Amino acid sequence: MREPLLDKLDRKFGRFALKHLMTVIVIGTALVWILNYIVYLNTGVLIDSYIDFNREAILHGQVWRLVTFLFVSTEFNPIMLMISLYFYWLIGNSLERAWGSFKFDLFYLCGVLGAIGSGFITGYATVYYLNLSLFLAFALLYPNHRVLLFFFIPIKMKWLAIFDLVCIAFLLVFNTWAGRIAIFVALANIALFFVGSVIRNIAAWRRRRKWQKGIYVVEEPRKKASCKKKDKDDPFEL
Repeated sequence: MREPLLDKLDRKFGRFALKHLMTVIVIGTALVWILNYIVYLNTGVLIDSYIDFNREAILHGQVWRLVTFLFVSTEFNPIMLMISLYFYWLIGNSLERAWGSFKFDLFYLCGVLGAIGSGFITGYATVYYLNLSLFLAFALLYPNHRVLLFFFIPIKMKWLAIFDLVCIAFLLVFNTWAGRIAIFVALANIALFFVGSVIRNIAAWRRRRKWQKGIYVVEEPRKKASCKKKDKDDPFEL
């Protein structure tokens, strides 16, 4: 059987993978949020304005924004920030355990490139769609995993994912063309990582159906023939 491309890349370059990438992202985001809060209280200046994604600033030489925007959180409430960071840390580590460090790093890198591409289309980018891609990937791998919505309502991941997909469809309908392209680009890593497996699963399902159909066609006449022979030779036949 032909070796999948991701497995081939993992075998060749897996030793160079950065382990616990999501832990680094979460800790960096928390530190930036704390530093941002302290500096703002003392100077009234937001550090976010110097490290977030800004197309014009990047084109004028502030290339560090291509990386530092990953650590800029959209949450202002510290409690919601901790909940959000913990949730995505849990999802990221689960994906890394399922795929391995190399595949997860590659998935995240594709998401980063998608976010950057989205930013150059619209002029501004956040980690929203990148985090959404992590959530959708987790839901595809573990659709029946239960989480507590609002801390007390158990709900399966697949239903949350369907809700997010409905919201994305709503955005695609009422957004501008630039916004639509940005959404597709930002979520391209989902297609890159899951379209192949979906196609393979469909092909495997079709092969099973053909095999089962072949068994039915071959075995059914054989059963009828054996039954007739038994009835003819049975001395207790009425």
